[in-house]
Amino acid sequence: MIIVEVAGHLGSDPEVRFTPSNQKVTSFRVATNIKRGDKEKTVWWKITCWGDRFDKRLVYLKKGSAVIVVGELGIPEIYTDKSGNQQISLEITAEIVNFSPFGKGTKSTSEGTAQGAEAGEMGAPSMAQSPSFKQPMGVMPGAGQANFAEDDIPF
Repeated sequence: MIIVEVAGHLGSDPEVRFTPSNQKVTSFRVATNIKRGDKEKTVWWKITCWGDRFDKRLVYLKKGSAVIVVGELGIPEIYTDKSGNQQISLEITAEIVNFSPFGKGTKSTSEGTAQGAEAGEMGAPSMAQSPSFKQPMGVMPGAGQANFAEDDIPF
């Protein structure tokens, strides 16, 4: 078993389906950007969430939302896209889904709704407020509250 942690942005809204045995499965795609010198590459991850344990969080995740996912990495598959280029399909079965403290967002409106706002601004539980969130070792409380550009992050 290989456990990975991915931080990125949703490429589309989460999609809910049911298996023939009526088991709920939610899937979404997460884009992560990798910078090496002047070059930047986007890596896409297919995330699968089984059951309803993330339902309260997933309603706040929309296309563009910043998210952190921890889960089991599936076996990478190589396929040929429509243009004839070889691509790698990377899939994660989620064990943890959290709002990212590094996500970009806009301020919410006075009615409490938001367009592209971070979950903490919409009244959703932030990572630190979530009952299932445990502060990772080596991360200072409040570390996600600093305002800095994504380019300032050294990774």
